Amino acid sequence: MSTYGTFSAPIGSRRAPALRTIGTRERRSHLTAPRVPTVGIDIGGTKVMAGVVDADGNILEKLRTETPDKSKSPKVVEDTIVELVLDLSDRHDVHAVGIGAAGWVDADRNRVLFAPHLSWRNEPLRDRIADRLAVPVLVDNDANTAAWAEWRFGAGRGEDHLVMITLGTGIGGAILEDGQVKRGKFGVAGEFGHMQVVPGGHRCPCGNRGCWEQYSSGNALVREARELAAADSPVAYGIIEHVKGQIGDITGPMITELARDGDAMCIELLQDIGQWLGVGIANLAAALDPSCFVIGGGVSAADDLLIGPARDAFKRHLTGRGYRPEARIVRAQLGPEAGMVGAADLARLVARRFRRAKRRRVERYERYERYTQARRAEGAP
Repeated sequence: MSTYGTFSAPIGSRRAPALRTIGTRERRSHLTAPRVPTVGIDIGGTKVMAGVVDADGNILEKLRTETPDKSKSPKVVEDTIVELVLDLSDRHDVHAVGIGAAGWVDADRNRVLFAPHLSWRNEPLRDRIADRLAVPVLVDNDANTAAWAEWRFGAGRGEDHLVMITLGTGIGGAILEDGQVKRGKFGVAGEFGHMQVVPGGHRCPCGNRGCWEQYSSGNALVREARELAAADSPVAYGIIEHVKGQIGDITGPMITELARDGDAMCIELLQDIGQWLGVGIANLAAALDPSCFVIGGGVSAADDLLIGPARDAFKRHLTGRGYRPEARIVRAQLGPEAGMVGAADLARLVARRFRRAKRRRVERYERYERYTQARRAEGAP
């Protein structure tokens, strides 16, 4: 593992201004960032994935483990992250670590303010990890890191105004404008899943009713299928038979698989989810006017079974339809590794700044040595 001497643990408080500066220079910086391997970490409610990623977005090695139970202390998850990084560093020259966390990350990209699936509440994750590793560490929201990866290496290449929507258990999202991730004043922009689209609708775990993710997400898909199966609806006989009557065994990937095999109910459910997706995208287009929407997350594996209906609904609900250019709606290309790849690539920007700081320190030391040698040669006391 590459070391940065005193630039690891002791500088937590001094690192924040540098990270804020990075946020304003991402578009320019990624072109000149050092072409060195970095580690990306993607932390979710069920898994922690770590990988060494090169400057072209290629994964050189990847490790995956289960996320420790959320009832355990944050240190248990931090221990897992450190163990994965140290394992990878045994075989790779690691220059920085980027972490994509499923939660709200503050504007300085240090603290995880809230993570719904982990016991992180105002947790100074970056400083805690940097205290234990000898390389710079960057923390960001996992949807932001995934969007960055798609913009750099995937479906969003060449787009100046991009919105990413991640469909998983819920809905996450991110905004890129002119190659810069828009995090908002407090760092929590992009929580599209909690836009209220149905006043008084389904209760959401966030505490509100009618949130978008209650109608277009993996949870919504499974809920609808289980409700039909529990009601013994004739249209659900196929999936009831598939799970041998164990309704609790119905999952999102299973619904997608059955839809591909032609199950009419599963196809209809994906169409419903897709239509709600299109409604939400039309709202985002009215507010943000991007050139491209990238759809990622596990539910996007349904591809045209989902995205086709979304495009149709988007066209029907777009304000000013027929009199304005329409954004493209495309499926993400990098799959479940997007968050990890994006975290590693963003960390490369931090590596550049700390490499510069180290180089300046070495240059100052060399100048001092030359000065003292000259003084000695002149016979100075």
